[in-house]
Amino acid sequence: MNLHNGELYWNTTEYKAMRKNDKKKPAAKYDVIVVGGGMSGALSAYTMKKQGLSVALIDKDQIGHGSTSANTGLLQYSNDIMLHELAQQIGEEDAVLFYKACRKAVQQLKETAAELDYDCSFHSRKSLYFASEQSDAERLQKEFEMLQRHGFEVEYWDRQTIEQHYPFSKEAALITFGDAEVNPLLFSQGVIDKARDMGVDLFEKVDIINYTDGTECVELATSAGDFSAGQIIFAVGYDNAPFLQQKQLELNRSFVVTSSPIEDLGEWKDRALIWETQRPYLYLRTTDDNRIIAGGLDEPFSESGGSRKHLVERAGKLSQQVKALFPMYSFDTDFSWSAAFGESGDQLPFIGRHPEKDRYYYLLGYGGNGTVYSMLGSELLADLIHKRQNPLAGILKIGR
Repeated sequence: MNLHNGELYWNTTEYKAMRKNDKKKPAAKYDVIVVGGGMSGALSAYTMKKQGLSVALIDKDQIGHGSTSANTGLLQYSNDIMLHELAQQIGEEDAVLFYKACRKAVQQLKETAAELDYDCSFHSRKSLYFASEQSDAERLQKEFEMLQRHGFEVEYWDRQTIEQHYPFSKEAALITFGDAEVNPLLFSQGVIDKARDMGVDLFEKVDIINYTDGTECVELATSAGDFSAGQIIFAVGYDNAPFLQQKQLELNRSFVVTSSPIEDLGEWKDRALIWETQRPYLYLRTTDDNRIIAGGLDEPFSESGGSRKHLVERAGKLSQQVKALFPMYSFDTDFSWSAAFGESGDQLPFIGRHPEKDRYYYLLGYGGNGTVYSMLGSELLADLIHKRQNPLAGILKIGR
């Protein structure tokens, strides 16, 4: 399955001097083996190593690429399902707990970015979440009230306030604080480089042939030799997760365009991340070199949906949507691509221990907040492996 099609902007920013791993043979045994070298795998390996565990990371392809290079790099604690609507689904206490964990994860991503050896364009940002239709203003009002009640920094803007600050008009919007943007490819590669320097063994382009459960460990037969580990973390993105039946996974395709550099983005207040209430939604951000990245127009995944003709049509529509918001900008498309992403039935990620196999753990960050879930999930799995209590475990558990 092709995870993405088209021309990827982030690949032009790749840190060419990225150090490669020279590990040829596995150690006798690892505390943890992470399977999957994307964002979730990188953060899992990094987190486990920081907490004193011996770690190997294995990927069947090139580490640090895959769907990471198609990620748009918006980091938000708000989720595809609003807090007040999630509260109706799982209860207010658990919903608030999850939202606060996402907010904490954005801060942890910021701290991680500061620990890396090179700049990955991490910037704290506000988010503007506007009502797509007049009727959505009531939903935003409810969201504002619940966020404010539980200590989230948030502002409610009416039409007049929006018009004072932006060149477009909407019935209402929320301004949230504590979000961020990042170059996801540089960030992922930076985490992998740092993990390697800390002693994580990296093995890329390695096929896993078989898993054998022992009394003390799991044995892996691979194309690079035999591995042994006390615990296995599967951070395999949208590939099939071994030993799991992913009944709730819905695979979709999203489309993204990146403009050529724009001389002056002064009309874009605070370079806020912008998104909207309708589903699928338009989402927007800027880059260090004054480009606009816009994504959306999600549709059910199919191989035919990745055709060049379809991509050109969707890219043109996205460009028109940007121009409708910012008509003063000349939006000339330099890059366009489509990318697969998965969503769960309840719009929450799957993170936790296998229901029956005690040594197998999963970090499956399905949804529009994948990088935030990767950070949150790596901390949750570290707690589970160290047998520490974490209240998120029951909310995000496998097999729910």
